[in-house]
Amino acid sequence: MKLHDIRSGRVMRAAGLSLLAVLLTACESGHQDLQTWMDQTRQATPTVVEKVAEPKQFDPFRYRTLGEIDPFNQGKLKVLMAAAAPASTGSGLVPDLKRRREALEAFPLDALQMVGNLRLGGSHVALLKVDSQLHQVRVGNHIGQNFGRVLKITESGVAIREIVQDAAGDWVERVTELRLQESGK
Repeated sequence: MKLHDIRSGRVMRAAGLSLLAVLLTACESGHQDLQTWMDQTRQATPTVVEKVAEPKQFDPFRYRTLGEIDPFNQGKLKVLMAAAAPASTGSGLVPDLKRRREALEAFPLDALQMVGNLRLGGSHVALLKVDSQLHQVRVGNHIGQNFGRVLKITESGVAIREIVQDAAGDWVERVTELRLQESGK
């Protein structure tokens, strides 16, 4: 390298640093009016100090086991809960909740329409329509959202036994029927 190239590089660096210092000084002076406004606003704003409320007095409770009810006794809690629960007759009827659900159990009975029936091999088959789809149903199939089971299929309808909960929470049977829809409806 030549001596001239080294000197010109140093001169260029020095000029760049000088220019940077001038630019930073210009940026600093542009914020002076903002700083002045902020100082004036701080002085004009009143300081509000809210009084902190006194803490509440804590009165500890000393638990003595003599003559007191043990609040941690699970047996006594179960007895109290049983006494508060309404008495139920307990028919013993419970739907099978572990059974695999059938396709027509996803729909309420009022969404199903009986549109026909067939006789296949000596047994009746009902044709039920839901959402523009036709389904074949036999005695023993489950339908409806209340654990319904088909009891009997005739030319005019399908008898269904549902298992529903009454007001006391007991499971009771309810028999209902889907009637054959007339072709004009």
